[in-house]
Formats: sequence, structure tokens, C-alpha cells
Amino acid sequence: MLSIIEPTTLLLASIIIFFGSLTQGLIGFGLAVVAAPFLYIVDPRLVPVPIILMGLSVSLLTLLRERKELKFNGMQYALLGRIPGGFIGVGLLLIAPQPILGLIIASIVGLTIMLSVLKFNININRLNLFIAGILSGIFGNIAAIGGPPIAILLAGKEANQFRATLSAFFIFSSLISLAILAIAGFVNMNQLLLSIMLLPALLLGYLVSSKLVHRIDKHQIKSLTLILCTASALTLAVKSIVEL
Repeated sequence: MLSIIEPTTLLLASIIIFFGSLTQGLIGFGLAVVAAPFLYIVDPRLVPVPIILMGLSVSLLTLLRERKELKFNGMQYALLGRIPGGFIGVGLLLIAPQPILGLIIASIVGLTIMLSVLKFNININRLNLFIAGILSGIFGNIAAIGGPPIAILLAGKEANQFRATLSAFFIFSSLISLAILAIAGFVNMNQLLLSIMLLPALLLGYLVSSKLVHRIDKHQIKSLTLILCTASALTLAVKSIVEL
């Protein structure tokens, strides 16, 4: 199994997944935002399929922990939007070269950071949920970063409810993305094996988050996450520009 990835690359990817899983376990999303740019630099094969599988796994674990807080009202409209958005994302994957995809991923992370800092307050209604679902599908199938459009809409919810609702959305939306990517030929056995190899790091990050989730200052988490995301986006953008 190790023949499909260099041991050093696997170690680096595992460290990245650990911190991404830790972030998502603490605040409800962020695995892909933190991990995707770094993973794309380490090995482009890790984006988007393995990281979508990682996100699906940690979302299942988080929902089990927060299941009593789940309120899924209206999220079906976001899931409906995820379908056309997913096909648009796959189309971009088919036509865009790797440096362009790298710049797209860096731009998505940069947009996420900007929206987080500006603290947009958007009404939750059917249309906005559907539009957020479309954007989530596009971002998710390009870079596995499907969380920010939905997270922005749900930002006003109480922390436990926020984590539970996002986790439930990610479970269904990840399955939609994987189905669309499989139809387009982007899912293969090597990616599944890579995902299995990264699972220990994911589980460790989640276990650590469960110990810290009720003790740690959420504002500090957000600040550190934004700093890390900024560094990863800038690094990926520079690398992609150099490769153009």
C-alpha cells in the first residue's frame, strides 16, 4: 500500500489532516479549508476525493457527538443546490490545468477568510440556501471546500447546533459530490487507499478535539485558523503562479 505514496509525503499529509480534523471537530467545519491548499502542494491526488472522504468521516463522528442539537430545517434546499454546483465544479476540473486549479483553491480559501473577517449577516431562506448549495457544490468538487457558503448562513446559530447542522449537511453533500466525481471518472482505488492511510490522523485529530471542545476559547481557534488558512492560501497561490 505504501508504494502508492512516499513515506515522507504520507507523514506530511497525516500531519495536515490531523490539524484539519482538529479544527473541524472544534468549530464544525474547516478540515478542507485548512488542509486542501497544503495537501494540494504535497500531492495533488489528495484533492478533492480523499479529503472529501476525510470530511465525510469526521462529519459522521461530529454528528454522533452533537446529534441532540441537530435541526435540519431548510437544509434540503442547500442539498438540492449542491447537485448543479457539483457538476459545474467537475466541469472545471476537466478543463483547468493544475496551476489554474491551485489558484482557484487559493482564491476560494482567500474568499472564505475575507467573509469570515467581514462577518456577513445573511437571511436564511430557501433561495439563499439553494444559492449557497450551488456555491458549496462548485467549491466542494474543485477543492473539497464546500463548507464556507453554508457556514456563513448558519453563523448566528448556537455553537453545538452549528456543528450538528453543518455535520449533517456535510454527510449528505459529500455523498453527492463523490457520486458526481465517480460519474466523471475522478474516483479510483488509489484514492480510496490513500484515504484509508490517512484515517488514523483524522481519528486522532477528532479525539483531541473532543477533549478540548468545551474548554478552549472559540475566538482563539478562529484567529489561529484564519492565520493558518492565510499562510496556506498564499503558499499555494505563489506555487501555482510560478508553475504557470
